[in-house]
Amino acid sequence: MNSEKLTIAINEFVHVGGALVLVIAVVSIITGFMREYISQERLQEKLSKHEKYGPVLGAFLGMLTPFCSASVVPVTMGMASMGVALGTVLSFLISAPLCNFIVIAMVYAVFGLKITASYFAVTFTAAVAGGWLITRTPWRNEIKRADELDGGKPAASCCAAAAPCTPAPEPEPVSICEVAASACPGIPAGEATESKPRNAFRFSWVLFKKIIPYVLLGALISGVSAAYLSQELVEKYVGGDSLLSIIIAAVIGVPVYLRIEMAVPLLKVLIAKGMGVGPAIALIIGGTGASLPEIALVSSVLKPKAVVAFTAIVLIGAVIGGVLIQQLV
Repeated sequence: MNSEKLTIAINEFVHVGGALVLVIAVVSIITGFMREYISQERLQEKLSKHEKYGPVLGAFLGMLTPFCSASVVPVTMGMASMGVALGTVLSFLISAPLCNFIVIAMVYAVFGLKITASYFAVTFTAAVAGGWLITRTPWRNEIKRADELDGGKPAASCCAAAAPCTPAPEPEPVSICEVAASACPGIPAGEATESKPRNAFRFSWVLFKKIIPYVLLGALISGVSAAYLSQELVEKYVGGDSLLSIIIAAVIGVPVYLRIEMAVPLLKVLIAKGMGVGPAIALIIGGTGASLPEIALVSSVLKPKAVVAFTAIVLIGAVIGGVLIQQLV
């Protein structure tokens, strides 16, 4: 029996790890080329010019990002290194895995229009409200910036010859060349503008190396959860439609890497066996938005207090969404 569970855990680790490594590689390359061919200064200006609208912009950007929860991290690193406000970044992190158009389509295919509309309203509101709330707290600066994403090393300028850095009296906005230098410390000074494709691939490789340890950790957690979290236990505690069942379902989702393509078939089976629709929605939101692998990945960009806020917002949204949607069925 133990050998069977170990086999399940290893298979899940290989399956999830292999898939995520491929996804991260592809998305890192896309991100690298986007940074080279899309004006980063203009993007930074639009995302940070009106900070009070930042959470709405971040949530809309997440809607248009059909990536799994793990693969948004390279994009988030780029936003963080450009100095985009934490509220915008947090809204994007919540919205991207929970209410992008692929997720909405899959939820609609299983639950129908009324529940899908409610699901979208809950998740999008949670993304916007979460980003807005954190900008009103002392935690609004709990995000890693270019120097911290580079392991705490000072960012060198790529626009001039190598020379000792003189601290400016006041912090300046992060420019495209400073981002490239801090993200790709191996690029000699003055070379970052030599070849856009070359710089794009170099930046992609740096992002890939930074994220892979978190990906492997996430795959390990997913494998252990798949092997040792029994389906019977889930059915026992989320089989009803009570508030407690909804809360348990939201929390159960945290230790499980609940990929949406896996979640929908699973929930169809569990609902057929008596699981409430409210707990099912709570499980989708909690498991897709704030699983332990996702939290591990997000920790590469957010500081601990922001990670706590991110997790709390997703779980509260999962419970509220489960309760509201349960009333519709």
